[in-house]
Amino acid sequence: MDIDKTLRDLALLASRLALGGSLAAHGAQKLFGIQNGPGLKGTAKMLQSLGFEQSDTVAPLVAASEMTAGTLIATGALGPIGPAMLLSIMLVAIETVHRPKGYWNTEGGFEMNTMYVLNALLLANEGYGSYSLDEMFGWREKMRPMHGWIALLGGAAAAMLILGQRSQPPSQQKDTSGGEPQTQTAATDSKVEATV
Repeated sequence: MDIDKTLRDLALLASRLALGGSLAAHGAQKLFGIQNGPGLKGTAKMLQSLGFEQSDTVAPLVAASEMTAGTLIATGALGPIGPAMLLSIMLVAIETVHRPKGYWNTEGGFEMNTMYVLNALLLANEGYGSYSLDEMFGWREKMRPMHGWIALLGGAAAAMLILGQRSQPPSQQKDTSGGEPQTQTAATDSKVEATV
């Protein structure tokens, strides 16, 4: 028994379960409204406030993407696909919600999103370890770091396509009466941050 390999695989398993489980639960909040989540109706409203006009269509896709990515990561299945989906989700969240607020999480910035992105980068290249479905079905040996980078590039491209569908958010549209940008209330801001 290779104790170093076992410890490495256990560390990968623990990180996968925490990361993937949290992401899947986040998606379930959006889809089903569990644990005080917004549900599809609230998610659609949030997406509309961020400039996605077809929010009723986009909301279930966003929720399902988070649940799928989280499940793939937690179970260690299909190599870099889950991390690539996670990267796409986080890039969209950074651009639509967190980037204007700076880096630090205390100000609603993209600090936490960066941690997710770096975990996606690590898992896409390192793999899921021995305690995974990829190992069980013999897929892990076929994965190479190049496959991880290709998948991540695909995730980044998907994020750009998604952002390209976004109109100017209502919170940044000009008020026709005075020409000044309208801003969301603090309460709306906090709800958006809690769901992205």
